[in-house]
Amino acid sequence: MPRPTSFTSDQLADRALQHFWVNGFHASSMDDLVRATEVSRHGIYATFGGKGALFLACFDKYQETVVTPAFGIVESTDANLQSVSEYFERQISLGETAGLPGPGCFVVNSATEVAPNDPAVAEKVAIHNDRLRLGFAHALRGSAFDLDQDKALELADVMVIFTNGLWTSSRNVTEGNVLRQAVARFLNLLTEAMQ
Repeated sequence: MPRPTSFTSDQLADRALQHFWVNGFHASSMDDLVRATEVSRHGIYATFGGKGALFLACFDKYQETVVTPAFGIVESTDANLQSVSEYFERQISLGETAGLPGPGCFVVNSATEVAPNDPAVAEKVAIHNDRLRLGFAHALRGSAFDLDQDKALELADVMVIFTNGLWTSSRNVTEGNVLRQAVARFLNLLTEAMQ
């Protein structure tokens, strides 16, 4: 008779996310994942089928636990450019609390490490970036500027690139104010571009 599992697939994905986020996919062996998750190899394979599928499950967990709480303000019905500023401030403050330099963004890390050679990861990255793009465009249109959807999406594309670069920089920056200054300059430039 098989032993009952002492973990849920959700708990396993959550623990694996924390490990992959800091260490990356390629530097994480199955032994590392067994230690980090406190789940046996058999348990990982039985639940997700292997390291690759577990890694993909981490994207959904990241959206649920990190992106949605942070980015919800930008996606809210009354979002505007101030909402975008608040999103950046929330994430920078969390980074300071956890300690800078930090692990950056799990999705951005995966975009450079894994996505170029893995279509399934590339698709997860594209879905994430599209969510950012649409959220940013929504907030821009909610601002006091007369932007059509095409212009809002064009500017939102630039905002996604800036955001991904900012979170990459957070892996090397020791002071949150360096990130805040970059955000302030970027939002000023964005405001000028909308006028």
